[in-house]
Amino acid sequence: MKKNSVFQIVLLCTFGALAVAGVLIFSFYISKGTTSSIGSVTIWGTFDEISIQRAIGTQMDITTDLQNAHYVQKDAKTYMSDLIDALASGTGPDLFFLTQEEAYSETPRVSVLGADKVSQSQFESTWVDGALPFIGPGGAVGIPVLADPLVLYWNKDILAASGFSQPPQYWDQLYDFAVRVTRKDDAGTVQVAAIPFGTYGNVDHAKEIISTLILQANGSITQRDQNSRLVSGLMAKQSQNGQAAAVPSALRFYTEYADPSKEDYTWNRSFPSSQKAFTSGQVALYIGYASELSAIRQANPNLNFAVAAMPQIRGVATAVDGGIVYGLAIPKNSKNPVGAYVIQNLLATPAMSLALSNELGIPSARRDVLAQTAKGDALLLNKQVILMKSWTDPDPEKTDNIFRAMIEDTTSG
Repeated sequence: MKKNSVFQIVLLCTFGALAVAGVLIFSFYISKGTTSSIGSVTIWGTFDEISIQRAIGTQMDITTDLQNAHYVQKDAKTYMSDLIDALASGTGPDLFFLTQEEAYSETPRVSVLGADKVSQSQFESTWVDGALPFIGPGGAVGIPVLADPLVLYWNKDILAASGFSQPPQYWDQLYDFAVRVTRKDDAGTVQVAAIPFGTYGNVDHAKEIISTLILQANGSITQRDQNSRLVSGLMAKQSQNGQAAAVPSALRFYTEYADPSKEDYTWNRSFPSSQKAFTSGQVALYIGYASELSAIRQANPNLNFAVAAMPQIRGVATAVDGGIVYGLAIPKNSKNPVGAYVIQNLLATPAMSLALSNELGIPSARRDVLAQTAKGDALLLNKQVILMKSWTDPDPEKTDNIFRAMIEDTTSG
């Protein structure tokens, strides 16, 4: 073989080795830098898409894996039905938001995280008590991220005209508010109501309000038996301070304000939805979610109102609030379960949970984030999340019908 032929072969081999090395170095750089190896992860939810994208963008410098998270905003009215259909047909997301109310019913469709990934003690020390329905006998159905507590919105002008400078802190004050605030015409028709209590169809979040009243009175709605089976807890149960049974007591209290024979009668079915009645100045007190704050402001920029804590039962040592906790779950038929698990954990970190909280205007579900310094409404909302309690809902749609029947049967005698 000629010397120049040998030289050419050596030269070609050298260039070939360098080319292979270059490809490997470039691939390594790509996997560590601009494009993650976890693959694309599609996330479904009802939160504002732009806000989610902005929150993710704030954390891109910490991990580039987040660039593979693709959030899709869905219509809140059809979200769960669309999600169930998509999962059944194999066209669903890799990761999706769900609430603690939906955790139990969605368990068969979800990849449950066992104790090796998140133990119950770790779960309880990391996230608020309101998130506990995400934990079942087999593990965690989802990882909590955000919380939306119930709060008391109050119309400053209506209360001031009735001689009140502050909203009620305790439920036993509500009678006086109802008597003094309610305005009726000559025919006895209520024109201005104190609070939307007593009916079901036109009271936003009626089920959540009644549930909170029951939990505040130390009652239970569902509970686990000795075999970890979910059973009804809607039974007579004495509260710690010897008051009447929690469920009947809560029912009587709630329905009293829609009884025309009572002096504190203030609400009926003729009113529009409770939020609409509040924004139009027909209602002095309105119980809604913290996330409704911007919608109320937009609906009536001239409304002079403020936000307060949920009223409590006087004399009870432990305060209780209700609300929604949003978590992220991985469906069993996710096309990219490994990538979904990575993104699920990244979105639940303290930094990411705080970024989502800031963008969406509702608190984090993490205890360590809630412990950080906050002011004004943010401080109030954080305290309300810490007080949140929840119950495991076996089927939100069916239990909603049960609560509706319970209230309507009571008000109709």
